[in-house]
Amino acid sequence: MAGPLSGVRIVELAGMGPAPHACMLLADMGATIIRVDRPSNVDRPSEYLHKFETLTRNRPNVAIDLKTPSGLSTVLKLCEKADILIEGFRPGVLERLGLGPDVLLKRNPQLVIGRVTGWGQNGPLSQAAGHDINYISITGALACVGPTDGPPVPPLHFVGDFGGGSLFLAVGVLSAYINAKATGIGQVVDAAMVDGSASLVSWLMGRTAAGGWDDERRGANFVDGGSHYYSVYETADGKFISIGSIEPQFYRQLLDTLGLGEGDLHPQNYEQGWQENKSRLAAVFRTRTRDEWTRLMEGTDICFAPVLTVSEAPSHPHNLERKTFVEIDGYMQPAPAPRFSKTPGEVRFGATKPGQHTRVALKDWGFSDVQVYELEAAGAVRQAESV
Repeated sequence: MAGPLSGVRIVELAGMGPAPHACMLLADMGATIIRVDRPSNVDRPSEYLHKFETLTRNRPNVAIDLKTPSGLSTVLKLCEKADILIEGFRPGVLERLGLGPDVLLKRNPQLVIGRVTGWGQNGPLSQAAGHDINYISITGALACVGPTDGPPVPPLHFVGDFGGGSLFLAVGVLSAYINAKATGIGQVVDAAMVDGSASLVSWLMGRTAAGGWDDERRGANFVDGGSHYYSVYETADGKFISIGSIEPQFYRQLLDTLGLGEGDLHPQNYEQGWQENKSRLAAVFRTRTRDEWTRLMEGTDICFAPVLTVSEAPSHPHNLERKTFVEIDGYMQPAPAPRFSKTPGEVRFGATKPGQHTRVALKDWGFSDVQVYELEAAGAVRQAESV
Protein backbone atom coordinates (compact mmCIF):
# COMPACT_ATOMS: atom_id res chain seq x y z
CA MET A 1 0.00 0.00 0.00
CA ALA A 2 1.32 3.45 -0.93
CA GLY A 3 2.58 5.75 1.80
CA PRO A 4 0.63 8.76 3.09
CA LEU A 5 2.45 11.16 0.74
CA SER A 6 1.73 9.12 -2.38
CA GLY A 7 1.07 11.52 -5.25
CA VAL A 8 3.13 14.39 -3.84
CA ARG A 9 5.83 15.32 -6.36
CA ILE A 10 9.07 16.90 -5.16
CA VAL A 11 12.17 18.20 -6.92
CA GLU A 12 15.28 18.02 -4.73
CA LEU A 13 18.37 20.00 -5.63
CA ALA A 14 21.14 17.84 -4.22
CA GLY A 15 22.98 19.11 -1.18
CA MET A 16 24.31 17.88 2.14
CA GLY A 17 22.83 17.27 5.58
CA PRO A 18 19.35 18.55 6.34
CA ALA A 19 17.93 18.79 2.79
CA PRO A 20 18.61 15.15 1.83
CA HIS A 21 17.53 13.97 5.28
CA ALA A 22 14.20 15.76 4.91
CA CYS A 23 13.79 14.31 1.42
CA MET A 24 14.59 10.83 2.72
CA LEU A 25 11.81 11.18 5.29
CA LEU A 26 9.33 12.42 2.69
CA ALA A 27 10.32 9.70 0.22
CA ASP A 28 10.00 7.04 2.93
CA MET A 29 6.41 8.26 3.38
CA GLY A 30 5.65 7.79 -0.29
CA ALA A 31 6.43 11.12 -1.96
CA THR A 32 7.71 10.93 -5.54
CA ILE A 33 11.04 12.75 -5.44
CA ILE A 34 13.59 13.34 -8.17
CA ARG A 35 17.04 14.23 -6.84
CA VAL A 36 18.92 16.60 -9.15
CA ASP A 37 22.67 16.12 -8.76
CA ARG A 38 25.70 17.72 -10.40
CA PRO A 39 27.14 16.03 -13.53
CA SER A 40 30.60 16.43 -12.00
CA ASN A 41 29.55 14.04 -9.24
CA VAL A 42 28.81 11.24 -11.71
CA ASP A 43 32.47 10.28 -11.85
CA ARG A 44 33.17 10.80 -8.18
CA PRO A 45 35.50 7.84 -7.55
CA SER A 46 34.24 6.49 -4.25
CA GLU A 47 31.97 3.47 -4.41
CA TYR A 48 32.01 3.40 -0.60
CA LEU A 49 30.46 6.85 -0.34
CA HIS A 50 27.69 6.13 -2.80
CA LYS A 51 26.62 2.83 -1.29
CA PHE A 52 26.60 4.12 2.25
CA GLU A 53 25.02 7.54 1.69
CA THR A 54 21.81 6.47 3.38
CA LEU A 55 20.24 9.91 3.07
CA THR A 56 19.93 9.46 -0.72
CA ARG A 57 17.71 6.39 -0.51
CA ASN A 58 14.25 5.95 -1.97
CA ARG A 59 14.41 8.43 -4.84
CA PRO A 60 15.97 8.39 -8.32
CA ASN A 61 19.06 10.47 -8.97
CA VAL A 62 19.51 12.50 -12.14
CA ALA A 63 22.55 14.56 -13.15
CA ILE A 64 21.67 17.95 -14.64
CA ASP A 65 24.01 20.86 -15.35
CA LEU A 66 22.12 23.87 -14.02
CA LYS A 67 24.68 26.22 -15.59
CA THR A 68 23.67 25.29 -19.13
CA PRO A 69 20.54 26.76 -20.77
CA SER A 70 19.14 23.31 -21.53
CA GLY A 71 19.88 22.07 -18.02
CA LEU A 72 18.19 25.09 -16.47
CA SER A 73 15.21 24.66 -18.78
CA THR A 74 14.97 21.00 -17.76
CA VAL A 75 14.78 21.84 -14.05
CA LEU A 76 12.23 24.57 -14.72
CA LYS A 77 10.06 22.00 -16.53
CA LEU A 78 10.41 19.60 -13.59
CA CYS A 79 9.32 22.35 -11.20
CA GLU A 80 6.27 23.05 -13.35
CA LYS A 81 5.16 19.47 -12.64
CA ALA A 82 6.14 19.50 -8.95
CA ASP A 83 4.30 20.34 -5.76
CA ILE A 84 7.46 21.14 -3.78
CA LEU A 85 11.05 22.18 -4.51
CA ILE A 86 13.68 21.62 -1.81
CA GLU A 87 17.13 23.22 -1.84
CA GLY A 88 19.91 23.86 0.64
CA PHE A 89 22.14 26.40 -1.09
CA ARG A 90 23.55 29.53 0.51
CA PRO A 91 21.07 32.44 0.16
CA GLY A 92 21.16 33.97 -3.31
CA VAL A 93 22.57 30.93 -5.14
CA LEU A 94 19.17 29.78 -6.40
CA GLU A 95 18.48 33.26 -7.76
CA ARG A 96 21.84 33.42 -9.53
CA LEU A 97 21.09 30.08 -11.18
CA GLY A 98 17.87 31.51 -12.58
CA LEU A 99 15.65 29.47 -10.26
CA GLY A 100 14.61 32.13 -7.79
CA PRO A 101 11.14 32.09 -6.20
CA ASP A 102 9.83 34.81 -8.53
CA VAL A 103 10.74 32.74 -11.59
CA LEU A 104 9.44 29.47 -10.16
CA LEU A 105 6.16 30.82 -8.79
CA LYS A 106 5.41 32.59 -12.06
CA ARG A 107 5.61 29.23 -13.83
CA ASN A 108 3.89 27.25 -11.07
CA PRO A 109 1.85 29.47 -8.69
CA GLN A 110 1.12 26.56 -6.34
CA LEU A 111 4.73 25.51 -5.90
CA VAL A 112 6.12 25.30 -2.35
CA ILE A 113 9.80 26.25 -2.23
CA GLY A 114 11.59 24.79 0.79
CA ARG A 115 14.90 26.52 1.53
CA VAL A 116 17.06 25.17 4.36
CA THR A 117 20.15 27.01 5.55
CA GLY A 118 22.05 27.43 8.77
CA TRP A 119 21.60 31.14 9.42
CA GLY A 120 18.44 31.76 7.36
CA GLN A 121 17.70 33.73 4.21
CA ASN A 122 18.41 37.07 5.87
CA GLY A 123 20.27 38.53 8.82
CA PRO A 124 23.87 39.68 9.33
CA LEU A 125 25.22 36.12 9.24
CA SER A 126 23.15 34.84 6.30
CA GLN A 127 26.09 34.86 3.87
CA ALA A 128 28.65 33.43 6.31
CA ALA A 129 29.81 29.83 6.17
CA GLY A 130 28.91 27.67 9.15
CA HIS A 131 28.15 24.22 10.46
CA ASP A 132 25.77 22.66 12.96
CA ILE A 133 28.06 23.51 15.89
CA ASN A 134 27.90 27.21 14.99
CA TYR A 135 24.15 27.41 14.47
CA ILE A 136 23.33 25.85 17.83
CA SER A 137 25.87 28.07 19.55
CA ILE A 138 23.84 31.26 19.23
CA THR A 139 20.53 29.73 20.36
CA GLY A 140 21.69 28.48 23.75
CA ALA A 141 21.44 24.84 22.71
CA LEU A 142 25.15 24.03 22.71
CA ALA A 143 25.81 25.72 26.05
CA CYS A 144 23.41 23.28 27.73
CA VAL A 145 25.30 20.10 26.84
CA GLY A 146 28.44 18.93 28.59
CA PRO A 147 30.07 18.53 31.98
CA THR A 148 30.24 21.18 34.70
CA ASP A 149 34.03 21.22 34.70
CA GLY A 150 34.56 21.26 30.94
CA PRO A 151 33.50 23.01 27.74
CA PRO A 152 30.18 22.35 25.99
CA VAL A 153 30.07 19.09 24.04
CA PRO A 154 28.68 19.15 20.46
CA PRO A 155 25.65 16.80 20.30
CA LEU A 156 26.85 15.58 16.89
CA HIS A 157 24.58 16.92 14.12
CA PHE A 158 21.34 16.02 15.86
CA VAL A 159 20.22 19.44 17.14
CA GLY A 160 21.18 21.75 14.26
CA ASP A 161 21.29 19.86 10.97
CA PHE A 162 18.58 17.32 11.63
CA GLY A 163 16.51 18.34 14.65
CA GLY A 164 16.48 22.05 13.89
CA GLY A 165 16.95 21.77 10.13
CA SER A 166 15.50 18.80 8.29
CA LEU A 167 12.58 18.13 10.65
CA PHE A 168 11.44 21.75 10.59
CA LEU A 169 11.94 21.82 6.82
CA ALA A 170 9.74 18.75 6.39
CA VAL A 171 7.01 20.15 8.65
CA GLY A 172 7.26 23.49 6.90
CA VAL A 173 6.93 22.27 3.31
CA LEU A 174 4.08 19.92 4.20
CA SER A 175 2.24 22.73 6.00
CA ALA A 176 2.71 25.02 3.00
CA TYR A 177 1.66 22.21 0.66
CA ILE A 178 -1.63 21.80 2.54
CA ASN A 179 -2.18 25.54 2.34
CA ALA A 180 -1.36 25.62 -1.38
CA LYS A 181 -3.89 22.87 -2.05
CA ALA A 182 -6.54 24.86 -0.20
CA THR A 183 -5.74 28.28 -1.66
CA GLY A 184 -3.94 27.61 -4.95
CA ILE A 185 -1.08 29.80 -3.77
CA GLY A 186 2.44 28.54 -3.17
CA GLN A 187 5.07 30.18 -1.01
CA VAL A 188 8.66 30.07 0.24
CA VAL A 189 9.53 28.15 3.41
CA ASP A 190 12.64 29.61 5.08
CA ALA A 191 13.87 26.77 7.32
CA ALA A 192 16.89 28.03 9.24
CA MET A 193 18.74 25.71 11.58
CA VAL A 194 19.15 28.65 13.95
CA ASP A 195 15.37 29.05 14.16
CA GLY A 196 14.72 25.33 14.48
CA SER A 197 17.30 24.76 17.19
CA ALA A 198 15.91 27.78 19.05
CA SER A 199 12.50 26.12 18.98
CA LEU A 200 14.01 22.96 20.41
CA VAL A 201 15.23 25.01 23.39
CA SER A 202 11.74 26.40 24.11
CA TRP A 203 11.04 24.24 27.18
CA LEU A 204 14.43 25.12 28.63
CA MET A 205 13.93 28.85 28.10
CA GLY A 206 10.64 28.71 29.96
CA ARG A 207 12.21 26.72 32.76
CA THR A 208 15.08 29.23 33.00
CA ALA A 209 12.71 32.20 33.08
CA ALA A 210 10.75 30.56 35.89
CA GLY A 211 13.89 30.07 37.95
CA GLY A 212 13.90 26.30 37.61
CA TRP A 213 17.08 26.04 35.57
CA ASP A 214 20.52 27.52 36.07
CA ASP A 215 21.96 28.11 32.62
CA GLU A 216 25.23 29.35 34.10
CA ARG A 217 25.96 25.88 35.54
CA ARG A 218 26.07 23.30 32.77
CA GLY A 219 25.77 19.72 33.96
CA ALA A 220 24.33 20.79 37.29
CA ASN A 221 20.59 20.67 36.58
CA PHE A 222 18.21 17.80 36.99
CA VAL A 223 18.09 16.52 33.38
CA ASP A 224 21.50 17.61 32.08
CA GLY A 225 23.44 15.03 34.06
CA GLY A 226 23.60 17.06 37.23
CA SER A 227 21.28 14.91 39.29
CA HIS A 228 22.05 11.38 40.39
CA TYR A 229 18.65 10.08 39.33
CA TYR A 230 18.91 11.25 35.71
CA SER A 231 22.35 10.31 34.52
CA VAL A 232 24.63 7.82 32.79
CA TYR A 233 26.72 5.35 34.79
CA GLU A 234 29.65 3.13 33.90
CA THR A 235 29.32 -0.60 34.54
CA ALA A 236 31.83 -3.28 35.53
CA ASP A 237 32.68 -4.07 31.90
CA GLY A 238 33.41 -0.47 30.93
CA LYS A 239 30.03 0.01 29.24
CA PHE A 240 27.22 2.33 30.27
CA ILE A 241 23.59 2.44 31.39
CA SER A 242 21.12 5.31 31.63
CA ILE A 243 18.83 6.09 34.57
CA GLY A 244 15.89 8.51 34.42
CA SER A 245 14.09 7.98 37.73
CA ILE A 246 12.57 11.45 38.04
CA GLU A 247 9.17 10.66 39.55
CA PRO A 248 9.20 9.72 43.26
CA GLN A 249 7.64 6.30 42.69
CA PHE A 250 10.21 5.47 40.03
CA TYR A 251 13.02 6.72 42.24
CA ARG A 252 11.77 4.55 45.09
CA GLN A 253 11.88 1.50 42.83
CA LEU A 254 15.44 2.39 41.81
CA LEU A 255 16.58 2.51 45.43
CA ASP A 256 14.75 -0.70 46.32
CA THR A 257 16.36 -2.53 43.39
CA LEU A 258 19.79 -1.27 44.39
CA GLY A 259 19.20 -2.23 48.02
CA LEU A 260 19.50 1.35 49.24
CA GLY A 261 17.39 3.03 51.89
CA GLU A 262 16.46 6.70 52.27
CA GLY A 263 19.17 7.05 54.91
CA ASP A 264 21.88 5.89 52.52
CA LEU A 265 21.55 8.99 50.33
CA HIS A 266 20.68 12.65 50.60
CA PRO A 267 17.03 13.40 49.75
CA GLN A 268 16.26 13.04 46.06
CA ASN A 269 15.88 16.74 45.24
CA TYR A 270 18.47 18.14 47.65
CA GLU A 271 20.75 19.58 44.99
CA GLN A 272 23.70 20.09 47.32
CA GLY A 273 23.79 16.33 47.84
CA TRP A 274 23.54 15.27 44.21
CA GLN A 275 27.26 14.76 43.68
CA GLU A 276 27.61 12.60 46.78
CA ASN A 277 24.57 10.61 45.72
CA LYS A 278 25.97 10.21 42.24
CA SER A 279 29.26 8.91 43.61
CA ARG A 280 27.39 6.37 45.73
CA LEU A 281 25.32 5.14 42.79
CA ALA A 282 28.38 5.06 40.54
CA ALA A 283 30.10 2.70 42.95
CA VAL A 284 27.07 0.40 42.98
CA PHE A 285 26.69 0.34 39.20
CA ARG A 286 30.35 -0.57 38.77
CA THR A 287 29.69 -3.85 40.59
CA ARG A 288 27.85 -5.47 37.68
CA THR A 289 28.12 -5.54 33.89
CA ARG A 290 25.81 -3.68 31.58
CA ASP A 291 24.01 -6.89 30.62
CA GLU A 292 23.54 -7.87 34.24
CA TRP A 293 21.93 -4.51 35.05
CA THR A 294 19.81 -4.83 31.93
CA ARG A 295 18.45 -8.20 33.04
CA LEU A 296 17.69 -6.73 36.45
CA MET A 297 16.18 -3.37 35.50
CA GLU A 298 15.02 -3.29 31.90
CA GLY A 299 11.25 -3.21 31.51
CA THR A 300 10.65 -1.86 35.01
CA ASP A 301 9.42 1.60 35.98
CA ILE A 302 12.91 2.62 37.05
CA CYS A 303 13.24 4.27 33.61
CA PHE A 304 16.32 2.33 32.61
CA ALA A 305 18.06 1.51 29.35
CA PRO A 306 21.46 0.18 28.36
CA VAL A 307 23.56 2.67 26.39
CA LEU A 308 24.05 0.93 23.07
CA THR A 309 26.39 1.82 20.25
CA VAL A 310 25.09 2.46 16.75
CA SER A 311 26.26 -1.02 15.79
CA GLU A 312 24.54 -2.66 18.76
CA ALA A 313 21.20 -0.87 18.48
CA PRO A 314 19.62 -2.97 15.68
CA SER A 315 20.02 -6.15 17.77
CA HIS A 316 18.12 -4.93 20.83
CA PRO A 317 14.98 -7.07 21.33
CA HIS A 318 12.65 -4.06 21.37
CA ASN A 319 14.09 -2.74 18.11
CA LEU A 320 13.93 -6.20 16.59
CA GLU A 321 10.26 -6.68 17.41
CA ARG A 322 9.29 -3.24 16.16
CA LYS A 323 11.57 -3.57 13.11
CA THR A 324 13.06 -0.19 13.97
CA PHE A 325 15.99 -0.97 11.67
CA VAL A 326 16.02 -2.66 8.27
CA GLU A 327 18.84 -4.13 6.22
CA ILE A 328 19.32 -2.47 2.85
CA ASP A 329 22.33 -2.95 0.58
CA GLY A 330 23.98 -5.18 3.16
CA TYR A 331 23.91 -2.84 6.16
CA MET A 332 21.41 -1.73 8.76
CA GLN A 333 19.45 1.50 8.39
CA PRO A 334 16.63 3.11 10.35
CA ALA A 335 13.20 2.08 9.09
CA PRO A 336 10.74 4.77 7.97
CA ALA A 337 9.28 6.81 10.81
CA PRO A 338 6.72 7.66 12.02
CA ARG A 339 4.36 4.73 11.45
CA PHE A 340 0.95 4.79 9.81
CA SER A 341 -1.80 2.25 10.39
CA LYS A 342 -3.29 2.44 6.88
CA THR A 343 -0.55 3.83 4.63
CA PRO A 344 2.82 2.63 5.93
CA GLY A 345 6.03 4.03 4.56
CA GLU A 346 8.66 1.76 3.08
CA VAL A 347 12.23 1.65 1.84
CA ARG A 348 11.84 0.79 -1.82
CA PHE A 349 15.55 1.00 -2.66
CA GLY A 350 18.73 2.14 -1.01
CA ALA A 351 21.37 4.80 -1.58
CA THR A 352 21.84 6.06 -5.11
CA LYS A 353 24.73 7.27 -7.25
CA PRO A 354 24.68 10.68 -9.00
CA GLY A 355 23.18 10.28 -12.46
CA GLN A 356 22.13 6.69 -11.84
CA HIS A 357 18.55 7.23 -13.04
CA THR A 358 18.87 10.23 -15.37
CA ARG A 359 17.22 8.66 -18.40
CA VAL A 360 14.46 6.68 -16.75
CA ALA A 361 13.57 9.37 -14.19
CA LEU A 362 13.28 12.14 -16.78
CA LYS A 363 11.02 9.90 -18.83
CA ASP A 364 8.91 9.23 -15.74
CA TRP A 365 8.53 13.01 -15.34
CA GLY A 366 7.26 13.44 -18.92
CA PHE A 367 10.35 13.83 -21.10
CA SER A 368 10.38 11.85 -24.33
CA ASP A 369 13.21 9.58 -25.48
CA VAL A 370 14.14 12.17 -28.10
CA GLN A 371 14.24 15.00 -25.54
CA VAL A 372 16.45 13.00 -23.20
CA TYR A 373 18.78 12.10 -26.05
CA GLU A 374 19.05 15.75 -27.10
CA LEU A 375 19.76 16.84 -23.53
CA GLU A 376 22.55 14.27 -23.25
CA ALA A 377 23.98 15.30 -26.59
CA ALA A 378 24.02 18.93 -25.47
CA GLY A 379 25.82 18.04 -22.24
CA ALA A 380 22.90 19.28 -20.15
CA VAL A 381 22.35 15.92 -18.43
CA ARG A 382 24.49 12.86 -17.75
CA GLN A 383 23.69 9.22 -17.20
CA ALA A 384 25.97 7.18 -14.96
CA GLU A 385 26.99 4.19 -17.05
CA SER A 386 27.81 1.93 -14.10
CA VAL A 387 26.49 1.83 -10.55
